[in-house]
This record gives sequence, structure tokens and C-alpha cells, in this order.
Amino acid sequence: MSLLDEVTRLETEALREIKGADSLEALNELQIKYLGRKGLVTAVLKTLGTLPVDERKTVGAQANRAHQDLENHFQLAAQKFSTTRGKKDFDPTLPGTGPRTGTIHIVNRVMGEICHTFYGIGFETARGPHVETDHYNFEMLNFPPDHPARDMQDTFFVEGGRLLRTHTTPVQPRELEKRKPPVKIITPGKTFRNEEISTRAHVSFHQVDGFLVDEGVTMADLKGALVAFCKAFFGSGLKLKFRPSFFPFTEPSAEVDISCFLCNGVGCQLCKYSGWLEILGCGMIHPKVLENCGYDSEKYTGYAFGMGVERVAMLKYKINDIRLLFNNNLRFLRQFA
Repeated sequence: MSLLDEVTRLETEALREIKGADSLEALNELQIKYLGRKGLVTAVLKTLGTLPVDERKTVGAQANRAHQDLENHFQLAAQKFSTTRGKKDFDPTLPGTGPRTGTIHIVNRVMGEICHTFYGIGFETARGPHVETDHYNFEMLNFPPDHPARDMQDTFFVEGGRLLRTHTTPVQPRELEKRKPPVKIITPGKTFRNEEISTRAHVSFHQVDGFLVDEGVTMADLKGALVAFCKAFFGSGLKLKFRPSFFPFTEPSAEVDISCFLCNGVGCQLCKYSGWLEILGCGMIHPKVLENCGYDSEKYTGYAFGMGVERVAMLKYKINDIRLLFNNNLRFLRQFA
């Protein structure tokens, strides 16, 4: 038998065995048998050097074509086995998994819960721009130029003399300018401050501010509203206290602390080992702010308050690091879905 006939015979035999292979392992053995380093077709290619030049050219072309053709058939057969492997173990009666559905982020959900609680005591919602003017962010709120109180809120400035709002309180003068008493509003939204990121602080966070302006509003009204909110939101067994503080836009001013949820008041890193956590600032609206908005401060009084949404979320769900709320770790976020 000539070498050319041998090549044809090997190709025909290999194709027949490929067709009859019943597993990927058997197919791999056949590939080694015919195309391996010591395979049958490879052996034919190694003998080409012993043939006359004219015959070498014809047999070489046929052998190379057969080698390439067999490689293609082995590849197609392997793909068939890879797509069918494991199907015999599939149980069609099992329930499907289905795609995961999206949920509201914990920060947005907590902000909605805060707003819903205040809706129950008669507040409505108003919003303002993220990019503010110095006029509304500071001056209308009794922050004169070069006032040291501005250092409390490290600010991101943008082109055109504007800035990223450092709190949602600028919505207060915007709304008071276009409304008449009684005005009872909460202002949820995102704020920005140039702060060092840590377990308790971030450069971008959310706030819910609120204010009430009418005749005869007193500090007792403010305390009643905030105690009602804290009891409804955190539970009736909550301990809280009011302590004096300072804000340029309120006088007198106070901060509200609640007992630390993480350590139950014993002391931990989150509460700086004090047993208490500040959740909001508040006070009676400064007469200067009312006058800036065109109100008669002898006739009208009001109160205002503001809280960080992330801080409230950390307290309610016992989260000890604010950065967890911003790193988009789905394993963490799905705990609150």
C-alpha cells in the first residue's frame, strides 16, 4: 500500500472512531492516537523526508489536509460533549432561581421612613438645588462673610462663585420667601462637606431638615415634635436628652442625643465611649433669619431641626462604620433588602 493510500485509510478510520466516541475522555484518547506527538498521522508526516521530491509534494499536501481536517472534527465533537455534559443530572421539576430583583438602598429607605414619620405630624416636603449660592447657604442663615461659624462646614466651591450645599437648611429661606405662615416643612436631600472620610464622617451624606414658622411657636413645641419623632422612629423605650449647643441660624440652640444602640450606653468606638450618640441639632429660628426672609420677628417665631440620615441608619441597624453605606457591597446591602 502506498503512503498516499495509508493517509486516506487513516483519515477514514479516524472519522469513524470520532463519530462513535461516547465521551470526552474517549475523544481525547483518539486525538492522541491519531494526532499526538507519536500519533499515526503524525508518523506519516515524519516519513515524508524519505520520499522522492515529486511524491513528497503530493503525499505531504494530502497528509497536511487530513491532519487539519481531523483537528476540526475533534474540536466540533468536543464542543458537542461540553454542551451536553451534566444534562442527565438535571431535574426539570426543581423550581427556577430567577433573576434577583432590585431594592431600595438602605439610605433612601431610612430617609423615606424619617419623612413618613414627620408626615404623620403634619409636615410637607420641599427640596432645593445641590449647587447653591453663598447667599442662601450662608448669608440668609445668619452666616456673615468671614464669620468663624463658617469653619464648621468645610465647603466645596465650584465655578461662578457657587458651592455644593453644606446642609439642606438653605431650602428654609427659599421656602419662607415664597410662603406665608403657617409654614411646616421638611427638606430631605444630599449634602457635601470637605471632610476626612472615617467611620463617622463622609464627604457626601444626606440630611433631613425641618422647620415650623407661625405665631406663638415655642421651644416646648420643638421638644414635643422631636420627642414624638424619636419615640415613633426608634421605639418607646428610647432614652434621649437635649443639651445646649450653637448654630448661627437658631437661638437658643440644642442638640439631641440618644442612648447608643450598639453598646446600650456602656461605651464603644461608635459613641466615643460616652454611651450617647448625637442624632440631630435644633433650636428656635434666629430672629435675623426670619427678618432676612421678610417676616416680622416680633409677630412670628419658629423652630428648626436637622439630622444626618446615615447617622440615623447606623443607629437603627447597629452599623459601626459609615463607609459601609457607600462601598456598594451587595452582600452587606442585601441584609437590609
